[in-house]
Amino acid sequence: MKSPLSTEDSFVRSAGKQLAIYALVAVVVLVVLMVALDFIAGLTSSGASGAAGAVDVENNEISIYLRDEPPQLNSTQATDSISIMVLGHLMEGLLRYDEHDQVEAGMAEHWEIDGTRVTFRIRENARWSNGQPVTAHDFVFAWRTAIDPATASNYAFILYPIKNAEAANTGQMPLDSVGVRALDDRTLEVELAQPIAYFDKLTAFTTYLPVSEAFYRSTNGRYGADANEMLFNGPFILTSWVHGSSLRMEKNPYYWNADSVKLNAINAAYMTTDSNTLLNLFKDQRIVMTELSAEMLETAMQQRWHINRFMDGSVFFMDFNHRPERITSNVNLRKALQMVQNSGELVDRVIKLPGYLTAKSIFPIWLQGVEKTFREEYPAPEYPYDLALARQHLELAKQELGLTEIPPLVLLADTTPVATVSAQYYQEIFRKHLGLEIVIDAQIFGQRIAKMNAGEFDLILNGWGPDYNDPLTFADLFASWNLNNRGKYFNPALDEQVRIAQNSLDAKTRMDAFGEVQRIIHEDAVFIGNYERGWTYATHPQVKGILRRVFGAEADYSRAYIEVPD
Repeated sequence: MKSPLSTEDSFVRSAGKQLAIYALVAVVVLVVLMVALDFIAGLTSSGASGAAGAVDVENNEISIYLRDEPPQLNSTQATDSISIMVLGHLMEGLLRYDEHDQVEAGMAEHWEIDGTRVTFRIRENARWSNGQPVTAHDFVFAWRTAIDPATASNYAFILYPIKNAEAANTGQMPLDSVGVRALDDRTLEVELAQPIAYFDKLTAFTTYLPVSEAFYRSTNGRYGADANEMLFNGPFILTSWVHGSSLRMEKNPYYWNADSVKLNAINAAYMTTDSNTLLNLFKDQRIVMTELSAEMLETAMQQRWHINRFMDGSVFFMDFNHRPERITSNVNLRKALQMVQNSGELVDRVIKLPGYLTAKSIFPIWLQGVEKTFREEYPAPEYPYDLALARQHLELAKQELGLTEIPPLVLLADTTPVATVSAQYYQEIFRKHLGLEIVIDAQIFGQRIAKMNAGEFDLILNGWGPDYNDPLTFADLFASWNLNNRGKYFNPALDEQVRIAQNSLDAKTRMDAFGEVQRIIHEDAVFIGNYERGWTYATHPQVKGILRRVFGAEADYSRAYIEVPD
């Protein structure tokens, strides 16, 4: 925070008139100089508190914030957006995304797809941060580790297009039967279960990142838990990780494309989602970018900050616990809850943030269909708002469950501002229209993930962002084999349609299958759509090249640079 500056009145009063004038001029100059120096310090160096400033021109560094602590940075197990964002700066797969969200060469300098056989040629100058070469063996080890049932990776399913991967993950075949092998140090060959239309896009995803087997085993089960328990092959290396507080990423001199990396370091100096904290951090030149809540927009406009908008491609929803022992497995109860809520009201009157859209489907509006967008070709069914019918469904649910009253339902949510107001909104409308008691279980990010994985909820405020550019990344979320299906929804008809979309190369056949998935999810009241998320955010005027991504690291600073005025 900047300290106010003042002068001592007695200084002027004790001198003669001429001296007073000189002194006054000197003080004014001093004040102006000190204010200017304080402003520059806010831009280019550490402040009085010792925390890094937003932009350090001298050392070519910037400071950012993270919404929370990355639960862990083991790419074979990472599932959350924060870990994936950090890994996007530290690691690189065979392919990566360019500035336009199209896949391009990464660790692989070229690749060939011939039916069910895919061959990648790894760059000769691909290196780990210890100077050792990145080899095809590192990809074989990483993928087999993610598939290994002992790893219990929630993202093992994303490797299922590889021959025998699903059978190995379910313990039916050995790991060495999986169709990935190193022909030599620089040649990786992948055998697919059948030709698919999107495998190249998958290889840019986190679970497909390489891992050095020797280093992994040296960490004794702690790979990815701390800065010194990882090797890196991406634009940056992690040099410091103060858990719950900060982390620091420095330019990786061994990165094959190091010349394209302009920054020397990125300081993730703060971990918070508190709106007031973020507003003050940005205002006081401590971070180079901040998301803006509805309450912050007026201040941002008054300050004439550089304001941007971005749709991150994700869809948010209220998920149910479909496990048989949970009363939310009852379809009539789910329909009752669905019919008394109004997602438009949630977005327009409760969240009130520009860029947010009402969620009407598991498939967001931007996904491409055959010729138009998917939602243009397959309109989402309307969710009825019908209080009388909702109460009829509630009575049917009570009869089927053998209950005279529905016991309190636990709604698991995190502690972000949007999650907080959303949870309160649903608590109120379910009480008002159905007489149901909702107990909000608000947890910090890591604890919410743990409880979600353990199934410790009746309802949960959940969300899903795309892993790759294909509708399948949303369609298979409620497939029975997908461990990210945290509510354990199971429907053979939905599974069948997902398999059709996975196995077909014909665009119309695949889109028809997705249309059926959308219909099943609607008719079975699998979830309650909330919103498609948009960000309104402000950036530091000196920092250019920040990318906001739909795929991969949602906030990408790997191509950012500091613009120094002449």
